[in-house]
Amino acid sequence: MTELLYQTDSYLKEFDAVVTAVIPDEKAVSLDRTAFYPGGGGQPNDVGMLADLNVVKVRKAGDDVLHVVNGDLPAIGTRVRGVINWDRRYQLMRTHTAMHILCGTVFRDYGAQVTGGDMEPLKGRMDFEFERLQKELVTVIEAAINREVRAGRDVRVKILPRDEAFQIPDLIRTKINLLPEGIQKVRTVEIVGLDLQADGGTHVRNTLEVGQIRVVDYKSKGAINKRIYIEVS
Repeated sequence: MTELLYQTDSYLKEFDAVVTAVIPDEKAVSLDRTAFYPGGGGQPNDVGMLADLNVVKVRKAGDDVLHVVNGDLPAIGTRVRGVINWDRRYQLMRTHTAMHILCGTVFRDYGAQVTGGDMEPLKGRMDFEFERLQKELVTVIEAAINREVRAGRDVRVKILPRDEAFQIPDLIRTKINLLPEGIQKVRTVEIVGLDLQADGGTHVRNTLEVGQIRVVDYKSKGAINKRIYIEVS
């Protein structure tokens, strides 16, 4: 089982680890601990360096995290140093928190649940269960989410027992509960005073770090499915 360092410290840029498995067919190694985010919840995986090897892909495989690298694979038991591509990671952290600000604001003000989402560094899109979405409402939403950014709300992460976590009202903001039954501990991300939901990704510590959020487009994807595109600067 890989210890997931990013779950408790999104700002960890470098770490030391030991190779616990080698998968030659995938050009991948598993480590006893990692700060590389393996992707999920719409957030892409991290990239960076592992010793002198480029980490080009990271993914979960059961309880392990596989790191796909360019070059000769180190042997099991080798101590290695991992270095995250920090510029990219921090952009994704700002973007992910911006998405939660959007989600929390829309849920608070309109009761609309999320039906999908995706992100890249400094831009993303989120789908909501809206019947109608017009330019005037989009303008109101953009102003509201930027007020939340400027409010300087702290972002707090906790890992709770599943039963305790599911006592929190509206913990799951997606239309479909994406948490597998087998998960016994649930990681929650709270934007204090705005949003609290289950989430496995990386975030900034305070909304002020997000920067300006612009709604750059919106589309209808169905009768009650509307998509909002944002960019962060």
